[in-house]
Amino acid sequence: MAEQKRDYYEVLGIDKNADDAAIKKAYRALAKKYHPDMNPGDAEAEKKFKEASEAYAILSDPEKRRQYDQYGHAAFDGAGGAGGFGGFDFNSADFSDIFGDIFGDIFGGSRRSRSNGPMKGANIRTSVRITFEEAVFGVEKEIELTLKDECTSCHGTGAKPGTNPETCTKCGGKGQVVFTQQSFFGTVRNVQTCPDCHGTGKVIRDKCPDCRGTGYIANKKTIQVSIPAGIDNGQCVRIRDKGEPGTNGGPRGDLLVEVVVGRHPIFQRQDENIYSTVPMSFAVASMGGEIVIDTVDGKVIYDVKAGTQTDTKVRLKGKGVPSLRNKNIRGDHYVTLVVQVPDKLSHEARELLKKFDEETGDTLNAAKNYTSGYSEETDGKGKKKFRR
Repeated sequence: MAEQKRDYYEVLGIDKNADDAAIKKAYRALAKKYHPDMNPGDAEAEKKFKEASEAYAILSDPEKRRQYDQYGHAAFDGAGGAGGFGGFDFNSADFSDIFGDIFGDIFGGSRRSRSNGPMKGANIRTSVRITFEEAVFGVEKEIELTLKDECTSCHGTGAKPGTNPETCTKCGGKGQVVFTQQSFFGTVRNVQTCPDCHGTGKVIRDKCPDCRGTGYIANKKTIQVSIPAGIDNGQCVRIRDKGEPGTNGGPRGDLLVEVVVGRHPIFQRQDENIYSTVPMSFAVASMGGEIVIDTVDGKVIYDVKAGTQTDTKVRLKGKGVPSLRNKNIRGDHYVTLVVQVPDKLSHEARELLKKFDEETGDTLNAAKNYTSGYSEETDGKGKKKFRR
């Protein structure tokens, strides 16, 4: 009993209302995935490739698709057309177009034309280091780079003065060569960049002695970089037309300057907000008082409320980092207040703290509150012990 065929739309994974572009896109993806040259010796992949090719041969043809939509697989029973490779032409323009792309991927070539017209030059990347404050408020920096300029001797042609580049005889000045390739599915046409002129369409017989045929001279230049307020570590500033020169009259590429922001000893940044930790004395935390907080805008006097606990967080609105999109909008500065406990006390200070403890009736985890009913003893090392 013959194996029942799957629905062609299901095979390609498309809707029955799919247009021609969607059908072609779906088939190309499947053809590339299951192509025998991509899966040598894989019988299952070859089977799926045949199935997808059969579905595409029917659904890409308007008349055959109409018949299939009306009668299903029965429309082609006995016709011998859709059941295998013999039923459709792999050398047709449509299949050749798709297989050209696939073979380009397999063999490293490209079916697509590579124009020898004007092309924009490549971008150049570099970096610049700035301080935390410079990132917050913006800064002007100068960087030195070696950039290519048009050779003044040959005016960018690369040919010796008095001579001119010649039309490439291999590609006829097109910058491309076409070659055909026999495969399991027929003849496939591919287009590659001409190896003689490298896609320019021109060949230089007598090279300019100053630029050695490149058409460009390398010069050291100083570039002014305007770094905007609010930029963050790792972000880039783009400077137009400061990259590599274009080819065949194309524009220059761009210069991409990556910003490296140095660490700050006090401040940490998260998006547009700044964070820091500020110490305060036990007396200020208990009674309240003024403390000084450092911000990127300078020192700020902050009034601490009486009874403020350690790790209390306060917000200084608008003391953060400006937004890159709108310099008039700034983030906030969040400060964590930490009670500073002195590690050295004079005798007088110790006595005053004891008196303070007695006066305030401090009962928090005091050992005296847990020794009631115990007798006090001293061990051989002078340490106190309590026994019932």
